[in-house]
Amino acid sequence: MQITIPENILTRLSQLAARRHQSVEDILSDRLFTALDDELDDLPTNEQAELRALHHLSDDTLKFIAAEKITPENQTLLTQLMVRNSEGTLSQSERAKLAALVERGDQLMLRKAEIAAILANRGDEEVHSDVSSHA
Repeated sequence: MQITIPENILTRLSQLAARRHQSVEDILSDRLFTALDDELDDLPTNEQAELRALHHLSDDTLKFIAAEKITPENQTLLTQLMVRNSEGTLSQSERAKLAALVERGDQLMLRKAEIAAILANRGDEEVHSDVSSHA
């Protein structure tokens, strides 16, 4: 199948490909992958925008972001709050704190999953071990 790409778009694709040291085909494939990623459509608009923005970052930047972890202090607090929640002894403010920590963790895992998909789509062979080892 062949498609015709307007000259102005082809010029922009060529410039982006040169900056990224990739082929025009790879850039176009990546952009189409992003545009057609309907799994993001069910997320809030701000999360969709953040995840779609990841597609414009370099592989090294994506790997740096994927290395992000929940701080040890927040992990300890999360564990304590979850235990107390299962015991039914959380105050209203502690429930709010637990919900915020869980949401932050969910967003982190969602970013990591999206980064893994982006890097895999770009052909990065080391993506799984790089991203998952930092969870």
